[in-house]
Formats: sequence, structure tokens, C-alpha cells
Amino acid sequence: MTNTSPYAERRARLAAQLGANGIAVIPTAPERQRNRDSDYLFRHDSYFFYLTGFAEPNAWLVLEGDGRSTLFCAPKDLEREIWDGYRLGPDAAPQALAVDAAWSIEELDKQMPRLLENRSTVWYNFATHKGLETRVDEWLQSVRARVRYGAICPEEQRDLCGPLDEMRLVKDAYEVDVMRKAAAISARAHIRAMQLSARMLREGKDVREYHLDAELLHEFRLNGSQYPAYGSIVAAGANACVLHYRADVAPVRDGELVLIDAGCELDGYASDITRTFPANGKFTGPQRALYDLVLASQDAAVAATKAGARFTDPHEATVAVLAQGLLDLKILDANKAGSAEDVIAQRAYFPFYMHRTGHWLGMDVHDCGSYVEPSQIGESSERKDPLSGETITNRPSRILRPGMVLTIEPGLYVRPTEGVPEQFWNLGIRIEDDAVVTDTGCELISRGVPVKADEIEALMRA
Repeated sequence: MTNTSPYAERRARLAAQLGANGIAVIPTAPERQRNRDSDYLFRHDSYFFYLTGFAEPNAWLVLEGDGRSTLFCAPKDLEREIWDGYRLGPDAAPQALAVDAAWSIEELDKQMPRLLENRSTVWYNFATHKGLETRVDEWLQSVRARVRYGAICPEEQRDLCGPLDEMRLVKDAYEVDVMRKAAAISARAHIRAMQLSARMLREGKDVREYHLDAELLHEFRLNGSQYPAYGSIVAAGANACVLHYRADVAPVRDGELVLIDAGCELDGYASDITRTFPANGKFTGPQRALYDLVLASQDAAVAATKAGARFTDPHEATVAVLAQGLLDLKILDANKAGSAEDVIAQRAYFPFYMHRTGHWLGMDVHDCGSYVEPSQIGESSERKDPLSGETITNRPSRILRPGMVLTIEPGLYVRPTEGVPEQFWNLGIRIEDDAVVTDTGCELISRGVPVKADEIEALMRA
């Protein structure tokens, strides 16, 4: 069983925010049917797992403002366990998970009205579980039916995502350690895919995107990862210009680039790495020029990622480098686009770089947490988009703090476009690393896979 100490500590921290007479209800994810007699591989709800470390389906956590915790879980059933596997069961749960009490899930509807009675506020995650609000309302109806006997029904319902998101946004030492391990596994998977591509092409063999995808999955599971953190992107040639492309049957051709965006999940935590490499192990001149530009923009973003900086600072640093580079490579015509400052002001870079430079990373690959300081929510300023004339709202940006984890992932995607040198057509390049914010800057925990062009070529020759 997973070490429960960080989970008990998190429950205590959350309970202190519920109010003395508050109570929180947190379900895990439901099992989902894939087809007639098969379910999708179960994956727990991140909020529930964050507070319990319990990965079984069909479970609920109830947390009271005084810190008392109650788990509802599947009862022991030796016959079902023959088919579905071991169950912890409510008798063993208190000691194994450091909860105060545990009940069979079959008792949930009977016990919840009793637990909610005489509470002032009930907390649960809004808009995350279909039907949860209705379930809570049904329990409250049962409490209201006892008002004539002196029962008090909670008058307030509040969204638990607020305090939980703030807690999850700053990772503790345990979480960062798991994420380092996940990133190391994913880095080895990227190396495996790179080397397979070069080796098979040297041997004259047919290489497909799904071959590289298979190498990623093999390395993930070989090193103990439970799942991919998301559907792996393996995009050869022009497919790399499709941002959310999925590995398919397309051939990996000698002379083309391959973009792989893939990361594993380990013990509930995601990694997220993107590398772009020459399929045969050797960049062409135009490929190298565009790659070095994207890498330079990432270097600028990394330098801008530090405690006290804004979340938007890495993106702005990236855009400044890309804007000048697009002019230098004549992908943008200076006679039309003007200076780098003009390119930024007019967003002329947008057809080639249309996404942000990063996102939060944690239990979810696009992790929870506001990108705006809580004290500044509601504040905004407005400006006109110089291209469309539409009004754009500029919201305040989050201030980075030690322990926050985010991705840094600039890219350029050049589709066949009039006025753009043909040598750059169909080149899609993205470089992504996972960064832990520290007091002095940031730690890139995913650099177990090379990022410099020379190092990638040396790796693929090996």
C-alpha cells in the first residue's frame, strides 16, 4: 500500500479550510464501459487520490472540519476478487490509509445524511463528476425531512476545487520526487524511439509512427509506469504541423523530422516531454536553422522561469526570440511585417506559433490551478486585437513560487504558405521540458533526453 503520510497531512490541511462545522465529500472516478463486456482501464480521480493514495474504484472520502475522515469503499468479496482482483475492504482501510473510519460503499446512501446533519456547509467539487450535485441534493433532502426533529441541514454548498487547486498547485518534496522519476522514465522512452528510428532506417527497414509509439509504451511499462499520461503524439513529416496529432500508420521517411510529445504517469503524477529529431539522425540545413531558433526561444523561456516572475513571462520571452528569428529566416517578410516589435504587436507570428509556452503539470498533464493570482481574480484590462479589431481581455498573471511545476514548450509549425521559403514547408518543431520552480530559477527534470541538435545527432549515431 502507498505510504499514507503525505495523504494524511493533506487531509489535515484541507480540513482546516472547511470551517469548524464544514464537511467535504470527494468521490473517486467511476468505472467506464468500453464495449459489451469490457471496461476502460480504471484511473482514479486526481482529487480523491491526492487525499487518500487509494487507487481502487467505487470509493468516496468524507472529510470533516475537525479533521475526521471517513472512507467508503468496496466490501471484501472473495468471489468477485477472483475475477477483479484484491480489495482492501473497510475493515483494513483505517490502518492502511490512516482514516478514522471506513464503511462499505453499500452504506453510502444510508450514512451520508447522518454525516451531513447539523453541518453548516457542504463542500464538493463542482462540475467534475456528472450527477454528483444531484446525489448531494438527495442526501440533503433526507436531512431536511428530519428538521422537525431538530436536525439542522447545511445551508451552504461550496466548491472544493478552490482550496484543493491551490494546495495541488505547489508540490511538496514527495510529489517532486515522483515527478522526477516519471520524467526520467519518459526521457528514456524518447531516447529509445529516437535510436530505433535511426537504426531501422539505416537497415533499410520500413518505419511507421506506430513503431515509435510502441517503443514509448514499452519503456513506460518496463520501468513501472502505470499508464501514459496522455495519448502520445508521434508525428512524422508534415503531420508535426498538426498540434494534437496521434500516432498512426504514416511512414517515417529518411530526411524528415519526427515530433514526439509523450510522457508517462507514475504513481499518480504526469510527465510531459516533446522532442523533435531527424528520422535518420542528421538535421538538414533548414531543419537545423528552425530547430536552433525554437531551442533559443526555449532557453529564453527557461531563463524567465523563476520564483517571483509571472506565469506569462516565459511565453513573452519565447515570443520575443521567435519574432526576431522568423524575420531573420525570412519566413516573415520584414518589408511587410516590420520589426520584431511590430511582429509581436500585430501577432504576425501567430500562424507559425499558435499556442502558449506552458501549462501547469502535476497529477493531471494539464494540471489544476488558477493562472491568475487569487487576490486579483476579477481584475482585468482591455485592448484591441490589431488584426481582428476584437476586444481582448488581459488578465493578471500568476506569480511563480517555489514548488510550482510547469512545462516550457515553444514551437514553430510551418505549413506551405505563399511568401514562405519552400525549404521550411511542412516543418513542425516543438521542444518541451518539465520545470520545477526554485528559489533561484527552475530545475528542468526532463533533460535526461538530449535537447541540443548536436547531442541528438550523437545519440542517434550511437
